[in-house]
Amino acid sequence: MDTHQSGQSSGSAVKPEPLSSFARNVLDVLERIEYRRCESGEDLEAVYRLRYKAFHTHGLLDTIVEQKLADHLDEARNCYCFGVFMDGELVSTVRLHHLSRATPEAPIMTVFGDRLLLRLARGETFIDPSRLAIDPQMSSVHRALPFVTLRLAVIANTFFKATSCISMIREEHMAFYHRIFGSVQVGEPRLYPPFTMPIYFYESICEQNMEPTLQRFPFFQSTALERRMLFAKVPAGELAPLTILPTAKYFREAA
Repeated sequence: MDTHQSGQSSGSAVKPEPLSSFARNVLDVLERIEYRRCESGEDLEAVYRLRYKAFHTHGLLDTIVEQKLADHLDEARNCYCFGVFMDGELVSTVRLHHLSRATPEAPIMTVFGDRLLLRLARGETFIDPSRLAIDPQMSSVHRALPFVTLRLAVIANTFFKATSCISMIREEHMAFYHRIFGSVQVGEPRLYPPFTMPIYFYESICEQNMEPTLQRFPFFQSTALERRMLFAKVPAGELAPLTILPTAKYFREAA
């Protein structure tokens, strides 16, 4: 589903719509953003603390003495954990798992695995974004942060040529995921400990929804270089990039 084989835009075949004021605002925020893949040490510790702070503040998680939220899936071979930095400060985070027949590990498999096993066996692949957390002190000031953070999931779907983006979400987020990504509900909600509310399985089929999403929201655009820096495996002996700058601004004039 990577429509960007030749090099510039993952949505270059579609004539973009004029930029809305909302899209301009998100693009302006992106100018202040850096993405960082967090794989060890202080970066991961900061991410775990931010997750706990966000979920606990909103009443979604009982008190944990360590004030950190982590699990074994953070160490899965198909896990990509990101910190999102604004002006050098960590403001949000998201964890992505790339599910395939060879790498089926992901949070959604612990709750809805029965709905995915046969599809994985058929060769379908998925991106599962989880642990999306935004600093509570920033979320009301910068309403673009959910889009800036979930942009990483859009990029992952393009890079890995995934069949779908599959999400476990709360009821109050259902309209958002349907409106922005064309996601639809799959089956009935289930419980997902340690969270205290029912969780819904929502799916956005990339073949149907990727191009319309990129057309409506050009801040989700990315260059092939950015996608590789975010998700490609680093060759042995080479260092991974410390931070990655968003490239959606390169499509601003075209939009």
